[in-house]
Amino acid sequence: MQYEIEVAGRMRHVNVDRTGDTLAVTLDGRTWQVDAARIDAQTLSLVVDNVWRKSYDVVATSDAATAQLTVHVGETPVAVAMNGRRHKGRKDGAASVSGPQRVVAPMPGKVVRVLVQAGDTVRARQPLVVVEAMKMENELRAGRDGTVADIHAQEGASVEAGALLVVIQ
Repeated sequence: MQYEIEVAGRMRHVNVDRTGDTLAVTLDGRTWQVDAARIDAQTLSLVVDNVWRKSYDVVATSDAATAQLTVHVGETPVAVAMNGRRHKGRKDGAASVSGPQRVVAPMPGKVVRVLVQAGDTVRARQPLVVVEAMKMENELRAGRDGTVADIHAQEGASVEAGALLVVIQ
């Protein structure tokens, strides 16, 4: 998968490929082998082995108001923004916008609000569903313009990580 992310005002190009049990993570042309283990919904334990073996606990939290992530590497917070160009298997940098967009729960939680109905026209970045997880409300947004085809979320319902909430055509 290829990503473009903004870290401290600087655009970075990241490529992540699975290589057996580890990940090959390339950041601006430099590659590291990374062993990643999920600790909980927001925390990863990373062992980075290029020349010296280093271990990091990484916690990512999102701010729905600014659409930014704060990634804590150890005790150091880093503001990160994804520019929406996440793509798999494309070397030319073009992201596909055809086909349905499936909005899923990022972690286990409870659906607090459903902000759209089937048939609604939505714009990119428009809030669709609010899920409460770990005492935080997470506003899930449309990744692109489209029409709400299906609503699988119900207010008050508990959801598992990866549960389908909304489909946009």
